[in-house]
Amino acid sequence: MYVAVKGGARAIENAHDFLAEERRGDPSVAELTIGQIREQLRLAVNRVMAEGSLFDPDLAALAIKQSRGDLIEAVFLIRAYRTTLPRLGSSRPVETAAMACVRRISATFKDAPGGQVLGPTFDYTHRLLDFKLMAEGGLPEAPRAEPLAARVPHIAGFLNRDGLIEDQPQSDAVPTDLTRTPLELPADRALRLQALTRGDEGFILGLAYSTQRGYGRTHAFVGELRIGMVAVEMEIPELGFAVEIGEVELTECETVNQFKGSKTEPAQFTRGYGLVFGQSERKAIAMALVDRALRWQELGEDFVGAPAQDEEFVLSHCDNIQATGFLEHIKLPHYVDFQAELELVRRLRADAAAMREAAE
Repeated sequence: MYVAVKGGARAIENAHDFLAEERRGDPSVAELTIGQIREQLRLAVNRVMAEGSLFDPDLAALAIKQSRGDLIEAVFLIRAYRTTLPRLGSSRPVETAAMACVRRISATFKDAPGGQVLGPTFDYTHRLLDFKLMAEGGLPEAPRAEPLAARVPHIAGFLNRDGLIEDQPQSDAVPTDLTRTPLELPADRALRLQALTRGDEGFILGLAYSTQRGYGRTHAFVGELRIGMVAVEMEIPELGFAVEIGEVELTECETVNQFKGSKTEPAQFTRGYGLVFGQSERKAIAMALVDRALRWQELGEDFVGAPAQDEEFVLSHCDNIQATGFLEHIKLPHYVDFQAELELVRRLRADAAAMREAAE
């Protein structure tokens, strides 16, 4: 056993060196810089920040470079680094109504108050390879528009004026912090939203798609999708007031869903909600659909056995770091376990053979 460990250590060191060479690739090709990854692979950077629960584009770019583009590995690196950071305090809740929007669209109102802004989007592009990108060269500057008003009210708020959508009263209650407290079920909505926002985009997307195909159908419209920078403020006890300490880019999605009403509630629309770091609109929309599906009990709806309605199933399996760790551990040495099972199989085969001989 000790000989095996000693020999394995040398092999591991060699594997690390080989990994570093593979990460670098052909030395005749210019090495990627952190700035290039941060600026030109922004959607990948945004995903790493969102699922890593840390807003720092430079560190997310570094994690992507170190992981050779494996985004789940990059999320793992970011979360590990995050645990080493001291917590100096807590910010105030961000005010998304004051977001400096670079993109704001609605599928429910063409003439949305405040206007719609397409922003940087693939929505209207042809899904054809652009071979011009294989050549280096400058691009023409995109036209500029006047910025939106300082505050762009949420579209759901206009529906709420007529009581056509469920009210969402504000609360000063401090939610449980999922990054510091283990997940316990049943979870309240704030805790569920935290789990969904750092959950794996592919897993959340698959669940959201399942709700559209009839597994926990909620028939959602995107009431509003907005992307932009939001100020982060922090209360300073010595000053007695809040000061702005920075900005973060967020994607926020509110879905408008059908609700038939009940004996006590008139027919009205309900909401699903998604909020993610960076420009991550697919994740924000998917998150809103799954959030709405998980609210079946709160809204007095039937549980139809759909995976997206099952809180334990969703929240226990959406974290890709936990899933990766449990999945990939089976490739590590299990020599003792396997030898025990091997002995068991041999013994069962021997017993079966002995019984056949006795029967003959």
